[in-house]
Amino acid sequence: MNIIQFTVSELKDPTGILTGKRYEFHLFLEFEEDDELLEEDTAGIRTIYVVDGEDDKIMASYFFKKGTEQAMDFELEQEELEEVLAFCRNNVEKVEETSKNN
Repeated sequence: MNIIQFTVSELKDPTGILTGKRYEFHLFLEFEEDDELLEEDTAGIRTIYVVDGEDDKIMASYFFKKGTEQAMDFELEQEELEEVLAFCRNNVEKVEETSKNN
């Protein structure tokens, strides 16, 4: 799995019930030619990343289809989830920096 582009935005909890901060990542991927996901016209992974104090985790994650962003019926493998979590950890500061500058 090769992440070639991404977008991230902070999700606001209008109720104030949820603790921590939530971020939505759209990870756009490049696949090997023989990868089944390429054949399915997969664009990438959409994920909800949560940071609550010193703890962080992936709350939801799924592959989505090019053009429609329709969720696909493929689960991420454990190794892929770990890669997505590491990517989110390393890139969440981009939305934090944007928030501070506004």
